[in-house]
Amino acid sequence: MKLIAITNDAYSVEETCTKILEIHDYVDFIHIREKSKSMLEIYCLCKQLLAGGADKRKIVINGREEILLLANMLHVHLPEKGFLIERTRRRTACQLAGKSVHSLKAALEAEKEGADYIIYGHCYETDSKKGMPPNGIKTLQEIKQAVKLPVYAIGGISEDKVAGLYECGADGICVMSGIFAAESPKLAAKKYQERCKEYANTKI
Repeated sequence: MKLIAITNDAYSVEETCTKILEIHDYVDFIHIREKSKSMLEIYCLCKQLLAGGADKRKIVINGREEILLLANMLHVHLPEKGFLIERTRRRTACQLAGKSVHSLKAALEAEKEGADYIIYGHCYETDSKKGMPPNGIKTLQEIKQAVKLPVYAIGGISEDKVAGLYECGADGICVMSGIFAAESPKLAAKKYQERCKEYANTKI
């Protein structure tokens, strides 16, 4: 299974950069999901990451497609609504374009649009969606049976949930606070990586 770390928008540009560089070698992808930061701040974060030795093939920009052009980045992840994959590909020539989905219907639409992968959630209760009931893992199974794309699970995923998600067909997991809010993000990423390595690899 793949391990995807997603930034939690809780730290300064410098702190976020330091944490990403710490975990860089232990994850397959890192999504820059910094909704409260300006375009300039995210641009600076990308530049600092590249100067620090980060592999741009591992970096995915969440939502801010303009950053791909400004900072010469390669991959973009889009929300379920409001952005079309084809339009984004046309504008940015991105190598990978993924979408968040919260239902089987949205997953089928994302596949039809031409997404390279989808992230489904939120699977379990999570502080980042406080008060919102999880969409559960039954839908994850249904999505896996209905689409050919890699499907990554997100939302409230602790190490002990990895096996269950694998049994549901997930191709990987996305972890936000479990890594970035950990006392040692590097140690947390290593532990998640060890759990993910126990299961099969996926196409992307």
